[in-house]
Amino acid sequence: MTAIPASRFRAPAIPRRMILPGVLLAALIVIPFAAPLITEANPIQISVRERLAPPSWEHWLGQDEFGRDRLARVLHGGQVSLMVAFLSTTLACLVGTLFGLIGAYFRGPFQFLTTRLSDVVLCFPPILLALLVVTLFGPGTVTLVAVLSILYFPAFSRIAFSEALRVSALDFVEASRALGTPSRRIVFGTILPNIAGPVSVQYSLTAAAAITIESGLSFLGLGVVPPAPSWGQMIRGARQFMNQDPLGILIPCVALTLTIYAINFFCDRLRDTLDPKGNGGGKDTTSQPTSDGQGGGAAGDVVAEVRNLRLDIPRPGQPVPVIEDVSLTLRANQCTALVGESGSGKSLSALALMGLLPGAIRQSAGTLTLRRKSGEMVDMGRLTPKQLEDVRGNDVAMIFQEPMTSLNPVHKVGAQMVEAILAHRPMPKAEARAQAIRLLTLVGINEAERRFNGYPHEMSGGMRQRVMIAMALTCEPRLLIADEPTTALDVTIQAEIIELLQKLRTDYADGLSLLFISHNLGVVAEIADRVAVMYSGQVVEEGPAKQILTDPHHPYTRALLESMPSSHEEAHSTRGDRLQAVEGTPPLPGRRPSGCTFRDRCPIALASCALDRPPLFGGSDRHVRCFRAPEATQEAA
Repeated sequence: MTAIPASRFRAPAIPRRMILPGVLLAALIVIPFAAPLITEANPIQISVRERLAPPSWEHWLGQDEFGRDRLARVLHGGQVSLMVAFLSTTLACLVGTLFGLIGAYFRGPFQFLTTRLSDVVLCFPPILLALLVVTLFGPGTVTLVAVLSILYFPAFSRIAFSEALRVSALDFVEASRALGTPSRRIVFGTILPNIAGPVSVQYSLTAAAAITIESGLSFLGLGVVPPAPSWGQMIRGARQFMNQDPLGILIPCVALTLTIYAINFFCDRLRDTLDPKGNGGGKDTTSQPTSDGQGGGAAGDVVAEVRNLRLDIPRPGQPVPVIEDVSLTLRANQCTALVGESGSGKSLSALALMGLLPGAIRQSAGTLTLRRKSGEMVDMGRLTPKQLEDVRGNDVAMIFQEPMTSLNPVHKVGAQMVEAILAHRPMPKAEARAQAIRLLTLVGINEAERRFNGYPHEMSGGMRQRVMIAMALTCEPRLLIADEPTTALDVTIQAEIIELLQKLRTDYADGLSLLFISHNLGVVAEIADRVAVMYSGQVVEEGPAKQILTDPHHPYTRALLESMPSSHEEAHSTRGDRLQAVEGTPPLPGRRPSGCTFRDRCPIALASCALDRPPLFGGSDRHVRCFRAPEATQEAA
């Protein structure tokens, strides 16, 4: 049997910034519970003849108003105060954070329950509620833990809810959903680590407040039941003799102050440590090697098909359509490009195909069929959330526009890739790690093993995008959706990413279909086999890329091409030549005009364009939504 190197089991190094606060907090927690090793004195044994005795070799901190050993009482009292504070704070943190996470991620009735329950508890002033409960149920440690837990869970719930709501809207959460990660793993593995900083700070504040309230209630005689010691009781007893024996009130006050400081110090450093960007390190701008490859590939079987898709925003009276009558056919070994201005519906159509529509948008018509690896055709619009998790990442994956926001900043790149692999393919972690490193090498990342253990902020933009491509390929999906993957990159890196996608598409064993979303027709010309032009939620022209880009039939497509700089125009730009702009702006979904939605911006519009909305004219290979297109003229003839 092959021996496994001991280095494989090396414990994670403790950050240097955590050593001092960790040691300080550990000492203040361990020392009270080590009381039997420090002193043999009984904290409740009375010696009236030695009342208020000064410190001695036998009693290092002297004796209190009843002659009890003050060192033993402060140590045993610390046990009670710390136990009550940490038990109640931990319970409040667990319950409150769980409520906040569930409410923020699942929304609906979960959000209502989370917010309303927190509001009910927050209606009562904390100290008054604590006094009421303790008065009703009697003082004691169990009562204190229960009441403090109830008091403080709304604070954790609200912080977790607001932070989780913010994190849930970020791209890397959407990317996790696109990879088919189960909801529980997104909530606890993706969102929770990103809100750990604020929650840890709240934990420190709550623990300190719990110690203070416990001491205050004990001071009032409503906390720990005598003769059990507590810091609050010590302050209460020493108050009457503070002029004669100031040491009696000073000792428990110092113990309270040091403990609260140690907790705050530790949690502040923990908050900084949980943010990997605070650990130093800079962005690696090492240039990436280019990948050789060429586009093309014969059209194969249908991988996905969108038919007559309509997406609405529900409104009282009549819903507002945002996507209308969109149809696409995506084939293996073929790249279909979706182009158009911002807001034309490109990304929304892709999200519908992924089953990732925002909650405010509903699919009201059409079908979104996808061929799984088994050959089964499924309608993405009819699958349950659990079924969608199984399909996403496994059969269809998505690359988002900005790689920095698509990668989880608090997890290492390798951990995120392994999670994506294990979400669909149960296997040993060592095997998943090897596969992840192989994929990083495949997408052209140098020193893949070292990058596997790095954080996203330690990589350049091009490297992060390559990581996103590798993550999308972890389970070898048949359909890859790339949502403007080169927009945030410089021209050189753009070319490398395009070449990489071309190479992957042609080398893919099972025939990879690529849906490429972009507004850059120059990039589209390099990678696309077919082009679908979208405007105002509709496909206005669709066909082979070469035909669309060299002989556009729709006036909107023609305007997009004329607004692009050509080599001739670039050569004469010094003479002040200006590019032609598309006049006007796209209409909002709720204010689309009757008839053709492009007519107000169209230079060749007819009067009839305001009356009827043009259908898609053309044959099996090319379609145009325009009454003046050659296809429409042929059909009319």
